[in-house]
Amino acid sequence: MTQAEIKHYTNTLYYDLELTAIYCRMLGSQLIEKIYPNMNDYELRALDAIYCHPKICQRDLAKLILKDRANTGRIVDSLERKGFIKRYNDTKNKRLVKRLEITEEGTQVLYVVSEKLEPTYKMISQVISQEEIDDIRQKLKKLRESLSQAVEMQI
Repeated sequence: MTQAEIKHYTNTLYYDLELTAIYCRMLGSQLIEKIYPNMNDYELRALDAIYCHPKICQRDLAKLILKDRANTGRIVDSLERKGFIKRYNDTKNKRLVKRLEITEEGTQVLYVVSEKLEPTYKMISQVISQEEIDDIRQKLKKLRESLSQAVEMQI
């Protein structure tokens, strides 16, 4: 294989995906900081997941927000201190689990932040159509399913 035939990392799909993910995270962090300085983007993701999955346990939340359990615990602690969620003990398969529930204050924060993010979503939809977004998501899912067979992920 000659040097010209070597596929360099910066010319790969994986690089493009990682770079896009970095831009998404940076944009999310910057927007959340401007909209609601008392919250970070990880807390918003967790709050949204708790809203969408009432009574979710902390372990399942970790899987949804793609964080390890220790980081998820810190995020949950912060949301609870701010009064955005309530945590309570329950049982699942005869085991003690910590369930999470969004509070009225947390719901209001989520609505305010979502409303203020809407112009950004509209701006993006002017650049890329919903049909294109759906197509990208379908192709990413196909890639993710293929990769997941080769990778073991412990969250």
